[in-house]
Amino acid sequence: MKASEKLERRLLDRRLRYVAIGTSAGGVDALLTLLPLFKKPSDLSVLFVLHLPASGPNLIPSLLSDRCDFVIKEAESGEAVLPETIYMAPPDYHLSLETNGTVSLSTEELVNFSRPSIDVLFESVAHAAKDQALGILLTGANEDGARGLKLIHDRKGVTIVQDPGDADFPTMPAAALAYIEPDLTVSLEELKEVLGRLFGPRSFG
Repeated sequence: MKASEKLERRLLDRRLRYVAIGTSAGGVDALLTLLPLFKKPSDLSVLFVLHLPASGPNLIPSLLSDRCDFVIKEAESGEAVLPETIYMAPPDYHLSLETNGTVSLSTEELVNFSRPSIDVLFESVAHAAKDQALGILLTGANEDGARGLKLIHDRKGVTIVQDPGDADFPTMPAAALAYIEPDLTVSLEELKEVLGRLFGPRSFG
């Protein structure tokens, strides 16, 4: 049985609730590929960090809104995390999932030279969601996300890393692979197929 098939069976056997995605350089194209795969009806909520400049408008939600079945928005501190919604970390703010099912934003110091930091998001999701979490780390040019993905793994969540050989910028996924053995290491195209089967309109409804 292929690793992707084993992972799909594992995910279908549990009540997955939160998907956390982290990416940096090259990440816009990856998000354009993956986020439209999450279809209604669904119990899932998606939270993601994309490293962006601190100043200037954030055009990502508007760029993706017409392509996504889920609502996509910048996260607002204190709001409840709802199903069928994608929450993006605003530029220059760390994004965290709280144990009460809300999100929080902070301007605490940079982590891995980044704010928002993928590690901050992943670690909070690991604590709040435990085995109901799926963490996905994609292309990027620094090592942000490796430590947080390990915590998701240690808390019995599921972890997926883009194959560094497939990534536009391999540093980030390679750093994660040096830290943990994730449940799945795949190309973006293979990941698209897996998520499409798992989270299409007939799954998790």
